[in-house]
Amino acid sequence: MAGRFAPGSVGTAVRGVLPRPVRAAARVRTWVPEGALELRLVLGPLRRGPVDPTFRAAPDGAMWRVSRTPGGPGTLRVSLVDGAVRGEAWGPGAEWLLERLPELAGAADDPSAFAPRHRLLALTRHRRPGLRLTRTGLVMESLIPSILEQKVTTDEAYRAWRALVRKFGDPAPGPAGPTGVPGGMPRGMYVMPAARTWALIPSWEWHQAGVDDKRASTILRAVRVAARLEEAAGMPPRQAQARLERVPGVGPWTSAETVQRSHGAADAVTVGDLHLPGIVGYALAGDRHADDAAMLELLEPYAGQRHRAARLILLSGQVPARRAPRMPRGDIGRL
Repeated sequence: MAGRFAPGSVGTAVRGVLPRPVRAAARVRTWVPEGALELRLVLGPLRRGPVDPTFRAAPDGAMWRVSRTPGGPGTLRVSLVDGAVRGEAWGPGAEWLLERLPELAGAADDPSAFAPRHRLLALTRHRRPGLRLTRTGLVMESLIPSILEQKVTTDEAYRAWRALVRKFGDPAPGPAGPTGVPGGMPRGMYVMPAARTWALIPSWEWHQAGVDDKRASTILRAVRVAARLEEAAGMPPRQAQARLERVPGVGPWTSAETVQRSHGAADAVTVGDLHLPGIVGYALAGDRHADDAAMLELLEPYAGQRHRAARLILLSGQVPARRAPRMPRGDIGRL
């Protein structure tokens, strides 16, 4: 998606009421997109649960995001101001985050490449024109929580991510202040642990967080080659998926969930999901019992844009009523 930079959009600013004698200054950048943009739709997939310590949606509509970048930890506040995307960043990774602000907001995405062939998708795209696919340029921050989500409920995975990041991560850099300060950074935000820190987490801490040995071992294998996996951010999505899948325990489901976020991969449809085939099958063919093969056949007309098609289906609300009980929640922390 094309856009332009606002004049004088890079600089420094001091925000809000000072809760301390000196408050951290933010680096600021604005970017003006062409066309509609709905920030919550674009950045929403980066949020791992309602109390994700690395991502918060503020009451004022701003999105707060904490990342471990090649330049170091950084905190980014993203908001829409008069049609412009405004980014304010703190910490050693601030410059890296601001440099990639447009891509984070969907600048590298091309929604016009999608040609809906089903009325449902055409209507949903018309109703939600602000959908763009984000591109973070960071692999590990999406890979690790995706591994945690393997074969468990989302609540279990979110709880594990929250517990591990809070215990072993670092406090987020930024304008921490009293609760309730307008525009202030939400309390309890953390940078995810560095690769070496993940590698040193004892087995009992994984169990305490509700993570079984299989998922913990997969994460440990991934962080040992973290540098090589981060290099995949510069590869085409399919090549990136192939590199990720060389790590034992990382399959097509996990690699797709990762590159959807790290690359903004419009065609990286998630296979191996418990619910998605039935949702796609029901929306496009009235088949709530569709499997992966049937889902891929239904999405074949959208080759190159299959992930976007799936996103639009999920946004349409056209999902089958639940008939089976939810997946039972485990608690390996009691073992």
